[in-house]
Amino acid sequence: MFVKFEGFDFVDGGLCAPKGFKAAGVHCGIRKNKEKRDLAMILADHPCAAAAIYTQNKVKGAPIVITRRHLKDGMAQAVICNSGNANTCNADGEFKALQMAELCAKALSIRPEDVIVASTGVIGQPLPIEPIEAAVPDLAASLSREGSSEAAEAIMTTDTYKKELAVKFSLGGKDCVVAGIAKGSGMIHPNMATMLCFLTTDVDIEPMLLKKALKTVADDTFNMVSVDGDTSTNDMVSILASGEAGNPKIKDEERDYELFCNALYALLMNLSREIARDGEGATKLLECVVSGAKTTRDAKIVAKSVITSSLFKAAMFGEDANWGRILCAVGYSEADLDIKKVAVQLCSVKGSIDVCENGAGLEFSEEDAKTVLSADEIKIVLRLGDGDGRAVAWGCDLTYDYVKINGDYRT
Repeated sequence: MFVKFEGFDFVDGGLCAPKGFKAAGVHCGIRKNKEKRDLAMILADHPCAAAAIYTQNKVKGAPIVITRRHLKDGMAQAVICNSGNANTCNADGEFKALQMAELCAKALSIRPEDVIVASTGVIGQPLPIEPIEAAVPDLAASLSREGSSEAAEAIMTTDTYKKELAVKFSLGGKDCVVAGIAKGSGMIHPNMATMLCFLTTDVDIEPMLLKKALKTVADDTFNMVSVDGDTSTNDMVSILASGEAGNPKIKDEERDYELFCNALYALLMNLSREIARDGEGATKLLECVVSGAKTTRDAKIVAKSVITSSLFKAAMFGEDANWGRILCAVGYSEADLDIKKVAVQLCSVKGSIDVCENGAGLEFSEEDAKTVLSADEIKIVLRLGDGDGRAVAWGCDLTYDYVKINGDYRT
């Protein structure tokens, strides 16, 4: 399921695989279903270099306001996150988000300013602070080096499975790990972050370089995911770097910085794929690979346009090789291209089929095409024939269940 890269190994432990971290998750009562955890906590052994990126939606959840304020100094030590309520568009939202930070800090004996706060769930409903207040002491007491999966479960909303991964690599002769948990499923569209994701690493790195690495890699991973074209109000990706791996501190954008970015890509690309795979109601992961664009920017625009097209996504659900919808999405994108040079190929583990060349259709067997599209992972290969620009985007098919899930999301 995960895509492997040479020199980067997957290891167990999730968020707690890097040195210096604990995590936990409990059911506190925000969600009606007592079977589901709804409050997560992550703690570093000491204050860490920290960074985050956020949604570009003009409507932003109150936790983002507080977290931005807390991360101005590039340091943090803990994360607290609830699911079931987004704490967005509420008159008392910032007060409640600050309370969450203060409750977490008190239980952990750290500064409130060193706490990252996040929420996910229904928008526009006041967040009940009482369940959080009652649960935080026990949540803090349950923190452990084995708690990553509990935290991963506690941040889920309509996700059908947990998303966590840890990647091991070497810097300066020292073993290092970067790890993360994420949630997504719906209301996901490229625009800075696209969901909630909490990352940890034991790499020693300057805070400004940590932030730059996070933004750079997110632009090629999380920002290339679209489930439904909606940009959420609470999107956040945060990272804590404990520095406990013992590597020579990364202070410039040279070889070790590049290696760290590559490790971060191996992690975030795989989490991006899982978020797309588990889109609300999805039955297929879609990967659009664009090459031959005039610029990387043009390649990204085309890949996003295709992966976001509702008509194309519906065709993939129906296993219908309606390649005209792909070309349509390419054509209405803002990319600079010559449509008469475009070639399209559909691929999966069950084969591949060329459906378009030089902007015109090719003869192909509909039966063979349906076989290719019957797989649960489909690759759409687009060659634009205009340059060296390349990009990849991930999405999912559009199904009946997506409408069912979102038709009664609040109730």
